Order: sequence, then C-alpha cells, then structure tokens
Amino acid sequence: MTEPGALDLSGYLERIGYSGDLSPSRSVLEALHLAHATHIPFENLDILLGRPIRLDLASLQAKLVKDRRGGYCFEQNLLFSAVLRQLGFSVTSLAARVRYRTTAILPRTHMLLLVDLAGEQWLTDVGFGADGLLLPVSMKASQGVRQFKWAYRVVEEAGLWVLQSLAEGVWMDLYAFSLEPQQAVDYEIANHYVSTHPSSRFVRMLTAQLQSPEVRHVLRDRELVEDRGETATTRILADEDELLEVLKHTFRLEFPPGTRFSLG
Repeated sequence: MTEPGALDLSGYLERIGYSGDLSPSRSVLEALHLAHATHIPFENLDILLGRPIRLDLASLQAKLVKDRRGGYCFEQNLLFSAVLRQLGFSVTSLAARVRYRTTAILPRTHMLLLVDLAGEQWLTDVGFGADGLLLPVSMKASQGVRQFKWAYRVVEEAGLWVLQSLAEGVWMDLYAFSLEPQQAVDYEIANHYVSTHPSSRFVRMLTAQLQSPEVRHVLRDRELVEDRGETATTRILADEDELLEVLKHTFRLEFPPGTRFSLG
C-alpha cells in the first residue's frame, strides 16, 4: 500500500506531538490515534487552489508533515497506516459509503483502517473529520463507548458494519463498510472522483475541521461551528481575510495574505 522504507517516522511523531512508547499495543494505538486526530486537521483546501491530491507516501509526508497541512480521508489514513505498519501493527485498509447527513446511496469514497490486536479488531480512522473518532473503537462495541464528550458504536447490518455516533440521544449513521481489503488503485480511483467530479462536495465546498477532547471546530465555506458537546455556536465569517485568520489561528493552517479559494 505504501513504501515503508520511505517513512520519516521521527518527523511524523514530532508533527503529532508524540514522544511515548512505540510498541504495537492497544495503549500505543490509542495514543497515536488521539495525537494524530488532534494535531492534523481535516481539510480540502488544495482542491480549491487547483492543486492535485497525491497519495504516494512522499507527497503525503511533504504536505501533512513537512508543510504542516491537513488532508482528507485518503491522505490522513494512508499516512497513519504507513506509521502503524512500520511499528508492527497488523492493518487492513477498507472502504466505506458515507451516510452522514444523507439517505442517498453514495459510492465507496471513504477510507478507514482495521487493526488486529491480540485477536480483537479495532476500527481505526483519523480521516473522517470532526464528527469522527478520537480513539479507535472495538468492532465489538455494539452498545456504544464514550470518547470524551462523544459516543460511538459499531453495529452489523445485512452483511455490513456501520459506525454510528450518538447525537441528541439518537444513534446516527456515519458510514457503512464491508471487511473486503482495498488496494492502492481503489483509493486512486475514489480520490480522483472526490477531488475532481463536479458533484463532489469537496469540489463545491470549503471545509476545515479539527477536534480535541473538549471541542470540535468545523468550517464549511464561511460558516464556523464550535461544538462543545452540550452546546454549539455558529457564526459567519465576514470576508476572505477573516477566513485566512480563522484557518491560521483555529485550524493551524497558514496561507500567504491574499490567498483565495475558488469553488466549483
């Protein structure tokens, strides 16, 4: 899936602020997942700058690690899977149909990971944005597990698995997936659709998202949401200059003054 010899592990660990144990254990998986999810934002800004989204490991590291940018699911989870594999984790790459806020049947354009630890499987995903996981969740977690202010569960449905989150007392589908392993070419095709097709939401809408155990920040075009679990506030940014300020100070994404993002 990736070129393991090309991974800059020390650079990645510095990027996510992690300096702990690196043994292939549950505690390390959880610590790395949390550090990645709270340091590398979810964003689609290169698409709106007319730049291609490249999935080779060298490009991923140049963007997410060296340039301290973010990315969406393929970029985030391909990089994370390379790290996990180098550390000795057993990782299977999967694909899902997103169900979040829609009842339409969408193509399999979300990447996620399945990690096997001592015979137990863990859904592992640092690439779903602010509504996604902060920590891996056991495939046995059908009753739900708390992750700080949020809760998740994995349920079976007619030969599929569905990741759900708890919102206002109701379990809401995030995405549905099978356990069929995916290859690099599968993600190349899905990535091409997501980053170029005129109906893709990533072509039509700017987004930047970053979460912590206390708060989720979500930017969609000029709408900025701050979600603290019990309460959420929304405000509309005034102009493109304020957008750049919010990207810098809230999402840690810095662009030159005057940068403008075009929507398809």
